[in-house]
Amino acid sequence: MVDTGDVNVIRVLIVDDHQMMAEGVRAALESEPDIEVVAMAGTAADAVARAEETLPDVVLMDFRLPDRDGSQATLDVRAAVPGVAVVMLTGFGDDATLTRAIDAGCAGFVHKTADIDTVVDAVRRARAGEPVFSAEDLSKLVRHLRGDTAPVGGDLTARELEVLQLLAEGVTTDALAERLYISKHTARSHVRNILAKLGAHSKLEAVAIAARAGIVTLDATP
Repeated sequence: MVDTGDVNVIRVLIVDDHQMMAEGVRAALESEPDIEVVAMAGTAADAVARAEETLPDVVLMDFRLPDRDGSQATLDVRAAVPGVAVVMLTGFGDDATLTRAIDAGCAGFVHKTADIDTVVDAVRRARAGEPVFSAEDLSKLVRHLRGDTAPVGGDLTARELEVLQLLAEGVTTDALAERLYISKHTARSHVRNILAKLGAHSKLEAVAIAARAGIVTLDATP
């Protein structure tokens, strides 16, 4: 990423065609000492161009854009800036919308009606590589993820199942390392193995697949 003089600053691109909404989010984010809004965009095409110019760490992406939907825009932005985390902003929350967000590789999703503290937390979690979701939303859509019904999780170890359950509860990778009395390196290794075994592209997708298969529960998620 571009050097801002402070490696702790999270660089954010806001993509939303509703200017008042976008400006409100921008003002709130920029009041945080560790967040900088580096650009704003109102279309998917502009989002890709701005992302290539500014190299954000996190993109807040509206699902409904004038030229294409946010899931396709997410694919394009992630192709242009590998490693960027995209959080989908949605006012709909229907199963199809959330499923497409996961399939596109989003780090998670936040409702437009969420308070600004929730949005700020989502930005920080996404930058740290953690999934962003609510148990309520994920519970609604897990049965719609993927068309196959093949059993999953049979080759997960007992420790990997513990790690996966903690991820489903919203515990960060570093925090679960402390919870399980293992090193952060070991925790991250477990997460990589879980993603590989479940065929998931993100922690969010891994949790969704596991919840759909009934090998984790979402009740304890904050």
